[in-house]
Amino acid sequence: MTAPDSHYHEYTIPLLLLALYIRICISFAPHSGYQDPPTFGDYEAQRHWQEVTVNVPLVDWYRNTSSNNLSYWGLDYPPLTAFHSQAVGWVGHSINSSWVELYSSRGEESYPHKVFMRASVLVAELLHLPPLFLLTPSSNLPALALLAVTPAQPLIDHGHFQYNCISLGLTVLAVLALRGGRLYSGSCLFSLALNYKQMSLYHALPFFFYILGMCFGRVTIESRFP
Repeated sequence: MTAPDSHYHEYTIPLLLLALYIRICISFAPHSGYQDPPTFGDYEAQRHWQEVTVNVPLVDWYRNTSSNNLSYWGLDYPPLTAFHSQAVGWVGHSINSSWVELYSSRGEESYPHKVFMRASVLVAELLHLPPLFLLTPSSNLPALALLAVTPAQPLIDHGHFQYNCISLGLTVLAVLALRGGRLYSGSCLFSLALNYKQMSLYHALPFFFYILGMCFGRVTIESRFP
């Protein structure tokens, strides 16, 4: 094992713990729309999507019905977001069904519910941070440290309240798959990222041209960036 690799493995766990610690600290701050009726903000949007997907038939998730008023935080993200909301919603329902009760749960901001919601984002980070660290060159400890403390994504996901870490994590996993020459796996993973949040379209052109290059010339990431 080379010296850079040794340092990399020595500092990986502490930097991961530092990244999680920063995210936990941010989660103690007020979230988007806190105590701001009638729509409350993105925290309520995420909670409401759990309410809808748990109580409303799948066929009506994106339709305006008597049980799903699209003018109140209607689902406007791709289907994978909806299925994720349903999964988190069912967990919340098993803890306290009032958190996702149709209509009556609007504006839910109790402390136990906030702990649950904040924890759900921390769990989602498991799809983001480990792959991101794996993608970082083992000789580049400054980049690894920067990834641990960069403020943008933690402030949006753990402060404002979103789950961007899932689409970003799927994108990073797609890059890792392509780097390993797994074209189909990489393509599927990036398709999942697109089907979670449309913001993944920002990465679509590099993926398109890289996969096109793999099809015609079998280029690899290492051959382009040694």
